[in-house]
Order: sequence, then structure tokens, then C-alpha cells
Amino acid sequence: MIIYLLRRLLLSLVTLLILTVVSFSISYYPSNAPLSGAGLFEAYSFYISDLLHGEFGTSVINGQDIGEQLKIVFPATLELCFFAFIIALGLGTPLGIAAAMTRSKWPDRIITSVSLLGFSIPIFWLALLLMLFFSLNLELLPVSGRYDLLYQIQPVTGVALIDAWLSDSPYREQIMISVVQHLILPVITLAVAPTTEVIRLTRQSVIQIIGQNFIKAAATRGLSRLIIIRRHVLHNILPIVIPQLTLQFSTMLALAMITESVFNWPGLGRWLIIAIRQQDFAVISAGIMVMGSLTIVVNLIADIFSAMTNPFKNKEWYAFR
Repeated sequence: MIIYLLRRLLLSLVTLLILTVVSFSISYYPSNAPLSGAGLFEAYSFYISDLLHGEFGTSVINGQDIGEQLKIVFPATLELCFFAFIIALGLGTPLGIAAAMTRSKWPDRIITSVSLLGFSIPIFWLALLLMLFFSLNLELLPVSGRYDLLYQIQPVTGVALIDAWLSDSPYREQIMISVVQHLILPVITLAVAPTTEVIRLTRQSVIQIIGQNFIKAAATRGLSRLIIIRRHVLHNILPIVIPQLTLQFSTMLALAMITESVFNWPGLGRWLIIAIRQQDFAVISAGIMVMGSLTIVVNLIADIFSAMTNPFKNKEWYAFR
């Protein structure tokens, strides 16, 4: 397993190196890019040196330090993706199990049909529908932003919910309620697509597992279906589902860009879209570097988790030799 992990780490480093080349090209080749006009190797070495020191340059549009902007927008996107992932895992797993345990019956058909419908709905259209119904018609939830602008939250972690909890304001409870209300619609919008993916992966995994001999042996011992699911099925599907789901993390980041734009969520995706419109190549380069690095790290963690829970995972390297 150590050899497998070392090879995965080496592959991640190579991928990260390729990512730096792509990110550097955005800061170098356009005529109004910040590094244009300098020698190629000199500019690349300067760019790598700045990255190693955590420097991303300055925005040419507003003159602000890009690193300071990332400290604001990056936690906002992580907060959105984290809660969407929790909802997808918490809702999709039991629905996938229920669909697999009632295979080819009406519960399975309903869950599969609804899952397919949720996967097919364009995310921007879904966001607008939710906004129209819950915000404009029912007036239950806010339309945009992270919290009510009447409140002041001192940024500590960058995550609004944690910062609201850490606040010493006398209106802390109202601030937390406001943060939760602003989270509901964008999180639901972002969670729909990964939830359908969790349902699909869980259903396939459970169907494969319940056909194994140890499940049949457990049933012959008189164990109830609920105990079999809790003791045997869940134990075997999570190491399969979670690593495969993390491979969809880049898709979630892309969906987060659309969600943040619709709900005016001050996150990394919306920040990057504004930079693209304004042709702020330094910001675009930094955004691509951060999003790509985050995706590489998440996939590496998923591989490590998969290798630790599945001893046969490291055999894959030898199967393709």
C-alpha cells in the first residue's frame, strides 16, 4: 500500500506541475497579462517563486491583493460545498439503499425517476425556480447574500456560520438565523446534482453487495433486513461510494460558480466569473490555480481513504503494467 500511495502522490505532484503551467500561461501570454513582456523562463521562475511564498499578485481592476481576496471568497465556497455534500450524502445514501432493496418495484422506480429528473434539471433554472417560489412568492427566504447586511460579523475563519457563532454581538442568535436562512436556497440548489449521483452510486453498490454470499448467510441466520443493512451493507458501500463521489468534486465547483452567480454568493466561483468578464488575468490565474489544487488534494485524500479501507486497491497499479 505504501508503494501505491507514493505513486499516487507522485502523480498528484506531476498534475500540480501541469496546473502551474496552465495557470502561468494565463498570466503570461495575453497582451495585457501581468507577466507579458518578460522572458519566458524568467517569468515562470518568478511566478513559481511567488506561488511558493503564497503570493498571487494584485488585481489590475481594483488594485487589491489577490491573496487577501482569496481569504474572503475561498471559505465562502467551501462552506457552500461542504453543506451541499453533507446533504447529498445524508439524503442520497438512504434513498439509494431503499431503491436497491426494492429493486424493480415501485419505490425503486419512483426514486430512480426523481433522481433522473433532478440530474436533468439545469442548475440555473432550478435556482431561479427556488428563488421565485420561496423568496418572491412565499417571502420565506432571502434572495441573495450570506447574511442580513444590518448585522456585522467579524471575520475569523471566513465561514459565516462559524464566525456568527463566535461573535460576541448581543444579536448573535439573530445573526446565526440570518446566516442559516441565506444558506438554505443555494445549498439545496448545489446539493441536487451530487444527491442524484450518490443515489446512483449507492444503488449500484448495494445491488452488487446484496448478491454476495455473506449477505445471504446473514439472512439465513434470521437477521432482519435493517440489521443486515446497518452491519454489513453500510460497512461495505461507504468505502466504495465516498471515493467515487469525491471524483465529482470538480463538477461541484463548476456548479458552485453558477449557484454563486444566481444567488449573489460572494464565493470563489462568482469572483472568478467577474474576473473573466473584466479580463483580470491575474485573478483568473489565481482562481484556476486554487480550484485546481483543491481538486487535486481532494482526489488524493479520496485515494488514500480508499487504499486504507480497501487493501486490494494498491493492486490496480499492477493490473495495468
